[in-house]
Amino acid sequence: MFTHQHQDGKARVGLLQTPHGDIQTPVFMPVATRGAIKASVGFDELENLGAQISLGNTYHLHLRPGSKLIKKMGGLHKWERWNKPILTDSGGFQVFSIQGKKITNDGVWFNSHINGDLFYLDAETSMQIQIELGSDILMAFDECPPNVPDFVAIENAVNKTTAWAKRSIDYFAKQYDLKTPTTERPQLFGIIQGGAFEELRKKSLQEITSLPFDGFAMGGLAVGETSEVMYQVLEEIVEFMPEKKARYLMGVGTPENLLEAIERGVDMFDCVLPARNARHGSVFTKKGVIKIKNAKFAEDSSVLDPECKCEVCAEKKCTRSYIHHLLKVGESLGQKYATIHNLFFYQELMSNARNAIFENKYKEFKNNFLEQYL
Repeated sequence: MFTHQHQDGKARVGLLQTPHGDIQTPVFMPVATRGAIKASVGFDELENLGAQISLGNTYHLHLRPGSKLIKKMGGLHKWERWNKPILTDSGGFQVFSIQGKKITNDGVWFNSHINGDLFYLDAETSMQIQIELGSDILMAFDECPPNVPDFVAIENAVNKTTAWAKRSIDYFAKQYDLKTPTTERPQLFGIIQGGAFEELRKKSLQEITSLPFDGFAMGGLAVGETSEVMYQVLEEIVEFMPEKKARYLMGVGTPENLLEAIERGVDMFDCVLPARNARHGSVFTKKGVIKIKNAKFAEDSSVLDPECKCEVCAEKKCTRSYIHHLLKVGESLGQKYATIHNLFFYQELMSNARNAIFENKYKEFKNNFLEQYL
């Protein structure tokens, strides 16, 4: 269940209730694709840095170690030792990202990236896998179309997404009574597609929001279009999404993307960017991104961000010089420290955004942050 608590302009604060705890929104979800945060960041550390929910990948977890094994182990929460909520994607992004797939009206055929074995995914299979994984929020199976200005291709993807959404609900409803409170059962979110075509976005919006989903996501963005195009799509779509259900922008993104989307009424985000960038030496600070592997940081005795309260900066007081060295010589500890810092930066950004909305100062907060950051 999603409770809309306060609004400042279109920016809003809410409470999303699940069997494994409540989530304050706006929220950023760190990505644990294969059951772990990369760079050896443990789930205890993820909790300590303020994360409320994590995200797992249906496709990868089903291939290895297998959803049935994870179910046998008690589900993702017990297996990972993570007691907070988990969202799993549908596997639909693999329709977009994997080469050589065959998309039919019923589902998608892949060759496994691990050993080449043929693998089939459709709405019912995606639901079954996610239920076996034991996630709190399941995503309906969808087709994420390529970022091309091809109206017919995008329209076909919209039509498949709607048909697969209905099949996803039918399968889910056979396992759970949709009238049961969401503190006692998983939630199922539908996905709106349509690329940058306003007509198709609105068609998908109308079709998907007419179905009894617990929340709604916007897919097919952050796949190569400019930020300006993404913001325009959000302007056209978000305010027409159901007010009393959570709104999730998938795969986004940079701090400025998140703040602009919050201002337009979005509640939930996920992205590999903060962790991936950390592993490559890009560190987020309140005064912008620093490339910590650059030579100028070799003798820098300051912490990554003097204003940061993460354990790397405030407790361990690791210097830029030390983390520069660790990353330059390939020590995994450097990747871990940078990842903890970046993920904390995102969690703190969301916490500050929530506070600003409650105080009716969101626009001022956003502008002040971006003035220093950009």
